[in-house]
Amino acid sequence: MSYALLFISAFGAATLLPLQSEGVLLALLAGGSHSVIGLLFFASLGNILGSCVNWWLGFQIEHYKDKKWFPVSAQQMLKAQGIYQKYGYWSLLLSWVPIIGDPITLIAGLLRQNFWRFLGIVSIAKVGRYLFIYAAFSMF
Repeated sequence: MSYALLFISAFGAATLLPLQSEGVLLALLAGGSHSVIGLLFFASLGNILGSCVNWWLGFQIEHYKDKKWFPVSAQQMLKAQGIYQKYGYWSLLLSWVPIIGDPITLIAGLLRQNFWRFLGIVSIAKVGRYLFIYAAFSMF
């Protein structure tokens, strides 16, 4: 049950919802009754899949760009595309950063970035995030 709670919190934290998973991970690590590898696996998996949902949402939003009610103009879309293309896929390494990370994954879908490359880079960032949290926790 604890692994499921961690997975759900990590999944939600990676979407545009205002959630966090670090507290759940730290509480389970402090409890000491769970496999560290299992905790890191489910936290990473949930967070990666949540980012994939953002990519998919961005990919689907593109279908509505010509509607009058669409909140982003064609000019704004071109500007966002230029910024993202300036830094390219490597900006996805910031997908773990609170506040800016989730929109980056959404923009990647909106700009039709290759899903498999997206998945690889986001996976590196998300696994790295939880490894860092575990390493910091282990020091105390």
